[in-house]
Amino acid sequence: MSDTITIRRPDDWHLHFRDGEIMRGVVPYTARQFGRAIVMPNLTPPVTTAALAAEYRDRIAAAVPAGMTFTPLMTCYLTDATDPDDLARGHSDGVFTAAKLYPANATTNSAHGVSDVTKIYPVLERMEATGIVLCIHGEVTDPDIDVFDREAEFIERHLRAIVRDFPQLKVVFEHITTADAVTFVEECGPNVAATITPQHLHINRNAMLVGGIQPHNYCLPVAKRELHRLALRKAATSGSPKFFLGTDSAPHLRGDKESACGCAGIFGAPYALESYCTVFDQEGALDQFEAFASLNGPAFYGLPVNEATVTLERAEIAVPAELELAGSTIVPWHGGQTIGWRIAG
Repeated sequence: MSDTITIRRPDDWHLHFRDGEIMRGVVPYTARQFGRAIVMPNLTPPVTTAALAAEYRDRIAAAVPAGMTFTPLMTCYLTDATDPDDLARGHSDGVFTAAKLYPANATTNSAHGVSDVTKIYPVLERMEATGIVLCIHGEVTDPDIDVFDREAEFIERHLRAIVRDFPQLKVVFEHITTADAVTFVEECGPNVAATITPQHLHINRNAMLVGGIQPHNYCLPVAKRELHRLALRKAATSGSPKFFLGTDSAPHLRGDKESACGCAGIFGAPYALESYCTVFDQEGALDQFEAFASLNGPAFYGLPVNEATVTLERAEIAVPAELELAGSTIVPWHGGQTIGWRIAG
């Protein structure tokens, strides 16, 4: 059993930085661990044009601490009125790496999202032709659909049709939470992949509900039954190039989580690699960790792997119960717990 593992420097293929003071406070946590990150565009107002994305990218770059090397990869927030020409120009100019489909009102700051997927078919057609990756938050938002069934329902209502109608479109099914999603991705061709978060590998829905409401384990999509968690762990550690790292790190201040209407999101950035590595160790799959964390994502996006390396070592590390952020506090993933791996040095 190895007590150290050295891998190419990983990338985070799905996370949230927010903006303003919170963004400036959380960027260093990601820059410490990752070479690049796909940055979500659900700000207020959302990042819907290449000009807005370029400005946001500059603000993120300015928050990277001196001596750290980190590249934000920007996404376009798709709406019913997205301009295909602006999206294509933004991609050709090196501003946009991907575009993000949020069903309207599916998650944080998604009110401007897509109300009907067929309305953006002209955009998807242009994306397919130009090689722009489509990132999808895969949940339906109908009030009559149980929150635990929304991902599986999205596959049947929308995702099968998107993949069928745009067979060359590269699609990332983000933060998958169900065995249904694993099976769907595995059965699709090589142009369909998925990201998996650390929290969905560690917890099932009991973690939100047993012993009282646990707001710091609440995210969207919500954690599901144990059978789904086990399916995700099997997929992540399988070595399949279709699955790769995406933390969905989503910072909310402690008071916004511990409120009458607590915000959805888990702040996974500070100890993301340690969290993932613990899972791979538990599954006896440390030999597959580099592929999941560092190789599969760049291969899917058509980008080079990072030249630098990161070494993790087997050692208990106590995660702080909270961290200071924006004049307040935030609870990191695993806050107040001990995990079994740490970044060396």
